[in-house]
Amino acid sequence: MSKKEIVLLSETESLERLLYRLPENHPKRQFLQVELYRASAGSRGEDRLARKLVEFHPEENHRYLRNICLSFGEWKVQMDGLLLTERGVIIIESKNISGQLHFDNHTGEFWRIDLEGVRTVMENPTSQLNKHIRFLEKFLNQHKIELPVDGIVVFTSKQCEFSSKPATHNVCKTYQLIDHLFAILQSFPPKTAHQNLTKIDKLLRKFHTPYKRQPLCQLYLIDSNELQTGILCVTCKMHTMVKKSKVGWKCEKCETMDSSAFQQTIQEYFSLIHTQLSNRQLRQFCNLDSPYTASRLLATLDLENTGSLRNRTYRLKNN
Repeated sequence: MSKKEIVLLSETESLERLLYRLPENHPKRQFLQVELYRASAGSRGEDRLARKLVEFHPEENHRYLRNICLSFGEWKVQMDGLLLTERGVIIIESKNISGQLHFDNHTGEFWRIDLEGVRTVMENPTSQLNKHIRFLEKFLNQHKIELPVDGIVVFTSKQCEFSSKPATHNVCKTYQLIDHLFAILQSFPPKTAHQNLTKIDKLLRKFHTPYKRQPLCQLYLIDSNELQTGILCVTCKMHTMVKKSKVGWKCEKCETMDSSAFQQTIQEYFSLIHTQLSNRQLRQFCNLDSPYTASRLLATLDLENTGSLRNRTYRLKNN
């Protein structure tokens, strides 16, 4: 029997699951709801950007890579997107910021005025883009790949308006992206030799070092003992799923059947509570009585384990 792969939930899913388990009167609930709104909006913006890129059809070969993380020692970067072409590489940075956006070409500052008229000075996203361009140039040079690097900042919110733009950087809205990409492509020198994009793709994936996410209870300083225990029913949002032999998991409240309920709860544990899990911790989190049942359920999952049977702990293989 093949074991089930366990990975972390997305940021949005993790925040949703945390809010389901948090008491209604918890002091951090309102803050977490704002965090969830921002994460959801950002995810929707990235999806809009990816759908827009379907329209990019240059004459030459190209590839688009999402969420590439690379490092030189302590210098780490996370790039939202990399567009590989035979003439050059274009870094695409996605920003989900609404309101009126202003870039000051004299001071280099960036601010937005929201729908309530509040002015907020923010980090200029073109500075981050410059850092990523310098990093990627160094990375490609180190691996003897001669390709120019440029970049663009894409504002994905539908509720944004440019009051001014930077004079020396590519900045646009999602619907303007394709025109800007072709303009950047034309600014690159003509290709002088065939570039093996497959080789470059494999190189980037080889050195890709995924960002290690911290469990949300640790990140937001929430005592995990405050959380509701049990296995969530995705239909009624109550933690009332119980194991039924041969038929999987069934909600005692609404009688929904869900064969993946336990697997998702393990994903929850690693996303919310801790990076390692013991039989006892599993029983506490899932409201299971039997150590034997917990052990048998853990054996169905593709997890790393260390220690003797009595003191065994489990962790994700690809965290």
